[in-house]
Amino acid sequence: MPSPTLPMQSTPTMQSTRTMQSTLTTPRGAGRVIRVALTMLLVAWFALPFLPLVLWASADAWSFPSPLSTAWGVQGLEEALGFGLVPGFDRSVLLGSVVAAVATPLGALAARALTFGTVPFPRTVSALLLAPIALPPFAAVLGVNVLLLRAYVPPIVGVVLVLVVLALPYTTFVMRAAYGAYDLSYEEEARLLGATPSQVLRRVHLPMIAPALARAAFLAFLVAWSDYIVTVIVGGGELVTLPLIVAGAAAGLGNDAAVAVMSLGAVIPPVLLLVAVLTLRGSGRAAGGRRRRPSAPPNTTSAASSSHPTTPGASA
Repeated sequence: MPSPTLPMQSTPTMQSTRTMQSTLTTPRGAGRVIRVALTMLLVAWFALPFLPLVLWASADAWSFPSPLSTAWGVQGLEEALGFGLVPGFDRSVLLGSVVAAVATPLGALAARALTFGTVPFPRTVSALLLAPIALPPFAAVLGVNVLLLRAYVPPIVGVVLVLVVLALPYTTFVMRAAYGAYDLSYEEEARLLGATPSQVLRRVHLPMIAPALARAAFLAFLVAWSDYIVTVIVGGGELVTLPLIVAGAAAGLGNDAAVAVMSLGAVIPPVLLLVAVLTLRGSGRAAGGRRRRPSAPPNTTSAASSSHPTTPGASA
């Protein structure tokens, strides 16, 4: 007769150990004050550059030497819409999404191959992947632009290709750090239990690397979202994204309010994505903690009083 399955619960010793660790690592007294002060300074450091933008975005008139706007309104928003804020915003989001969708899986494949040694000359391959970061962007883009023109590659496709190349170093090395802590035995155990390759990919592999994929996609999106040089040179004016519209408006006079509105609009997607990535990372850590939580040791009292084996197979 098999022994009953013991529930997975923490023992008083484990609970006391975790409580003691959390008590030791929790800042107290002066340490807590310093930590709160540093956090507030970091928040202020991040938010301070946006204060002039907020003031300019809501200013219909602001003349020297007045410290604040002399007339408040939505004229800046109306001018920004006139410059093409919404279409440019949509095109930038679409371009960033396409580049992230292409560069992230490619980076994951390259990182897995480099981490587990399935690529010959891994150091050379790593150096080649880092090359787009080491080279000046305008020099690399001017050289690639000639090749794309001679190959009759459409400008929009050329922009996507070049941005994917520029995003690959970031996605590859983010995913390489993730695969450095990846345990292949989970996949092997799933295959031994009868899972197909697609089931292993969907139910084991992807859930375990999902936070790293989100971080890699976030970086790839940022590369395309903030790009100006590649879109101008390779795009040839056929792809007008939000950075191009902002730069064009900033080059003129009297567009300060419109430029401020468009600049604030350019901040929204990266901030939202950053919050989503941090949320996914937090949920991943919580799930990992639940998976790593050790099971309770066997009940020594019942085990001592029973001479039956602890597994059904053994009892049969």
